[in-house]
Amino acid sequence: MASSSPNLWVLLGLGIAGILIMTKKLKRAVRADFGAFIERLQLLPPSQPLPPKAPHPLTGLSFAVSDVFDVEGLVTGFGNPDWSRTHEPATRTCPVVAALVDGGATCVGKTVVDDMALGVSGENRHYESPTNPAAPARVPGGASSGAAVAVAAKLADFSLGIDTDGGVRLPAGNCAVVGFRPSHGTVSLSGVIPVSESLDTVGWFAKDPSVLRRVGHVLLQVPYAAQRKPRTFVIADDCFQLSKLPADRTQVVIKSIEKLYGRQVLRHENLGDYIKLKVPSLKTFSVGQSNGDGKSSPLGMLANAMQIIKCYEFRQNHNEWINSVKPTLDPVISAQLREASDLTDADVEKCRTIRIELRSAIDALVKDDGILVIPTALGPPPKLEAKENYSKEYLIQATTLSSVASMSGCCQVAVPLGIHEKCPVSLSLLARHGADRFLLDTLQSMYTSLQEQLDTASKPKVSSKAMTNEESANIAKEKVRDAAIFCSIDS
Repeated sequence: MASSSPNLWVLLGLGIAGILIMTKKLKRAVRADFGAFIERLQLLPPSQPLPPKAPHPLTGLSFAVSDVFDVEGLVTGFGNPDWSRTHEPATRTCPVVAALVDGGATCVGKTVVDDMALGVSGENRHYESPTNPAAPARVPGGASSGAAVAVAAKLADFSLGIDTDGGVRLPAGNCAVVGFRPSHGTVSLSGVIPVSESLDTVGWFAKDPSVLRRVGHVLLQVPYAAQRKPRTFVIADDCFQLSKLPADRTQVVIKSIEKLYGRQVLRHENLGDYIKLKVPSLKTFSVGQSNGDGKSSPLGMLANAMQIIKCYEFRQNHNEWINSVKPTLDPVISAQLREASDLTDADVEKCRTIRIELRSAIDALVKDDGILVIPTALGPPPKLEAKENYSKEYLIQATTLSSVASMSGCCQVAVPLGIHEKCPVSLSLLARHGADRFLLDTLQSMYTSLQEQLDTASKPKVSSKAMTNEESANIAKEKVRDAAIFCSIDS
């Protein structure tokens, strides 16, 4: 017994050292604001109107904006220090931000974006990447990483981001908040640094769907209309089969729909087959294709066509500055831009034809009063600094499902559906182009029911299986990690 004591003390010492190292690392990673903000500021709303006039619609709410939106007197950084260094402060605040402040909300800061808003992981090599409050060891998602983190960490009631190929929807899913991409062209992009004009939209995040809707009423400027009930919910079965979304979450949505609207509104569709049939230009699409997994599927080809448009238009917007300044760019971004340099106008025109056909296909699928239901992403957020995060394969895989709304121009909302295996789960609702208010109203009507069904599905089930030593050890490790995280935040 005595001879084993030194070994015991050694093991104990190593364990304590490991905890201290972990805590030290987490202290670097988890800052007081979770690394969400580039700059704190305060834009105050005007005074409340006197009765009998109604108060401002966003009174009492705070918001943050991604660092692609102009704010008077500040340099818009675009996620790149060389861009900040070579650009002057904005001479006016962009109309979208001004409209929110005039609507009664207080702007509290500018938030981190991926390098030149081109990434999808939320990791920016120029700055410390924001920490995902819902899963600290996982990426927050991009491009609008800081905006999603600010809302998830309750540092703002809502926030603005840019969504080109999933830049709001992906971080919303990763950080367990609600994220809305409006129909393309419905919200002004004036005063917003462009990535790809034919794909770019101003999107927004919130924890509360009623806040998301209130912001929508201000930004969409749609006239009042009676709320309409959805007549059809199209469940994209193949997308759920492709994804790693747990089966019980699909049932949560289906049961919620049945309870609210009846079983007769449900329809099941193989979305890939439907797109293959209704978007004939995909049959001859071969630009930038290879034999990589997923790229030959209709949805994979759609994502590839979207990336081609994005990179081509990005180069059109910023190539002169890149050639002149020769900035330090994330290697993933540089690789994308090198590929785009070989594209011709004819190549891009093929992709734009696909986009036109897809708009018609989605409008025909959901019509005026239908909702398409898909997972927000094919899988859970990957781990921070994983090698696959820097590959083109990951880019295509991550944006496969978000390409449907980006390429068709329709509106989409990402909705959190709890946690599975320590990762946030998210599902999306899509409606035709121009049906933004209808989609926000539908989410508002469904949200409570979704959470009730989720609570029922998440109740622990009695199991006779005994816990193994390995499971006990894993639980102990998780407790140590969680304690370290909270210690680092408190400090």
